[in-house]
Order: sequence, then structure tokens, then C-alpha cells
Amino acid sequence: MGIAAPAIAPEPRSAPAAVMGTQSLDESMAGRLVSFDKLAPLPAGAVPAAERAAALQAVRTEIGDCTRCPLAYAGRQKIVFADGSPTARLMFVGEGPGADEDVQGLPFVGKAGQLLNNMITAMGLKRDEVYIANIVKCRPPSNRVPEPVEANTCSQFLLRQIDIVQPQVIVALGSTAATYLLGVKQSLSGLRGRWHSCRGAKLAVTYHPAFLLRDPRQKAEAWKDLQMVMAEMGLKPPVRK
Repeated sequence: MGIAAPAIAPEPRSAPAAVMGTQSLDESMAGRLVSFDKLAPLPAGAVPAAERAAALQAVRTEIGDCTRCPLAYAGRQKIVFADGSPTARLMFVGEGPGADEDVQGLPFVGKAGQLLNNMITAMGLKRDEVYIANIVKCRPPSNRVPEPVEANTCSQFLLRQIDIVQPQVIVALGSTAATYLLGVKQSLSGLRGRWHSCRGAKLAVTYHPAFLLRDPRQKAEAWKDLQMVMAEMGLKPPVRK
């Protein structure tokens, strides 16, 4: 697979509410899992490719210096919005920022990010050709799993990012991303190896890079997941010289 094994990097935090005309999250939903598909997606092609960068910037502006959930008061340094191409065919969604991400304001820049970069390269792509985001945009204390109220509050911004970028394929990195993107709580083993649907895109589930750093034995399984994505997208790994 050509994936080196850098060390573990911290994960995400949280964010916000309603974006670009999306209704605010009803208080009755707070603290429990909801199916994101209940939040109406933008129509396919609603945002032309030439306008996607500006549309994403509008979402970031809407977020502002977010104080919509408890993560804003838990020691956050920077909101971690996203990184990559606004017209990417492939989107990766992780759990949330870690310590390095919190400092730099970009997703997956620590050791787990180094491994994700290696995974992207092994697929025959470059990091700036994909789009990378997280379920929450602020780092949870001690890199804990985001609470439902945090993930649900922040998710509406992520959904607008997905709608604007219009990726062909989304890869959910780890169980937290899979749980919230699919609106179901199942084991990772029960979700891997088959296609799901999310906001008009095909969605595949694989291990989070931080988990692969802790258990490198699962890298071969993660590579199988990525090969499924590559076959769907017509990608071929680079030829080694």
C-alpha cells in the first residue's frame, strides 16, 4: 500500500449551526443522534464549479468565531474548517481536530495526517486534489469523542460543505464519522466493504489513520477499502520506479 507508519496525532473539536439557508438544529435533536438526510440537501448542480470556492468561504464566514456548542469554551485555539479542492471528486471526513490541527487551523496535519497523505498518494492522488473535513471543527478536550450535541450542532456546516463540493465519493474515516454521516450506530466491521449513500455521493467506511497508527496490522484492510474507492473512481496507484 506504500503507507508509512507515522505516529498518532490528536483529533477534532466542534462548531456550529445553520448555513446558507439551512434551518437551525432543533433543540429537541440536541444530545441524540439524527439522520443527516433529514436536513434537505442542495439540489445537484446548485453551486457551479466556478463558484464553489466562494460558496465555501461564505460557509466559513457564517461560522465566524463560533460559540454555538461547548467546544468553543473548552480551550479551542482555532476553528479547523477544511482543506483541499472545492471541486474534489473525493472527500475524506474524520472525527475532529487534534493538537496539531488546533494550532495550525487545518485538518490532518499531525502524524495521523501524514499517514492520510500517504494513503492519498497511494491512491494516485495529491492532497490538494481531495477535500478533507471533520465531523466537528473544534478540538474536543483530550481528543475525546465529540458529544452528540457537539456533532449535531456542527454537522450542518459539514453538510453544506458536502453539498457545495459535490464529491463523487466520501470516505468516512473511523466510527465517529461513519455514525454521524450515516445516522446509524453500527460496528465499523459491519459498515466496511460495501457502499452507502450520503448527500448524493457514494460513501465508503474505513479505519481512521490514528487507529492505523495504533494497530498497523489493519493497514491491509484499510487498503482494501481504498481499492474499492479507486475502482469506483477509475483511479490507479502510481507506478513505482
